[in-house]
Parts: sequence; C-alpha cells; structure tokens
Amino acid sequence: MRKRIKLVTSFFYLGHSPFMPGTMGSLGGLIVYFLVRENELLYAFSILFLFTLGVLFAGEAEKIYKHKDARMIVIDEATGMLLSLFFVPFSMFSVILGFFLFRVFDILKPPPCKRIERKTGALGIMFDDIIAALYTNLILQVIFRVFIRSS
Repeated sequence: MRKRIKLVTSFFYLGHSPFMPGTMGSLGGLIVYFLVRENELLYAFSILFLFTLGVLFAGEAEKIYKHKDARMIVIDEATGMLLSLFFVPFSMFSVILGFFLFRVFDILKPPPCKRIERKTGALGIMFDDIIAALYTNLILQVIFRVFIRSS
C-alpha cells in the first residue's frame, strides 16, 4: 500500500524529481489537461478524482515521508493546475499564463493559502493549492473573457 500511496501522491513519481518537484507536478497536471480539456465532463471528473485521491492519501503520504507536506507530494499541484485552467478559453497563451500564475501563487502563498498550508494532514496539503488555483482561474477568466473578448 505504501508504494501505491507514493505513486498517487507523487503523481507517478514526478514529485521525486530533484529539480523543482512542485513544478514537475504542475506539468503532470498539464499533461492531464491536454488529455481531457475537450470533454468538459471528463475534465470536471478528473479534477474531482485527483482532489479526492489527494484528500484520501496525502495525509498518509506525510507519515510515509515523515515530513509535513513533503516535497514529494505533488498531487495537489497537479489538481491545482487542472483547476486553474477549468473553463478558461483555450490558447497556448492561456495555458502558459495559467501555468506561470499558478506557480507564482503556489510559491508565494497569498492569504489565506499560507494559513491553510499550516494545517496538518491532507486538507492542509490540498486546499492551499486549490485556493491558488482559484486565484489563477479568476484572473484568467477576467483576462480572457472581459479584456480580450471585448477588444
């Protein structure tokens, strides 16, 4: 069971990358995005499925890795990346901007992300990235639906 938990929470071992594991997890989320983006139902299910897996297993992964929100746990980044682009009009510019914004929010942890991240267990791991993703999505919606559409 430990191997399965590591596989899931490290998002197929992307979290074991010695080079920016959170960014690698976000790139893993982008791979899923490109596979599901054209089917809204599958896309929504993918977000919910990854979030559920994260909530179920991230707390156990903390115990396995013996570290609070261990760097190897990146299912939260993969889920957040998917949520960041949900219902955002597709273009390579929107994908690149979304990736950049999500990584910035995930790293800087604007309120209330930092406070939520301090919580132990799966919810603390998952929800700070969900909030970073919601910030990203909101900014992208405004940019692409208000500013770009009206110009």
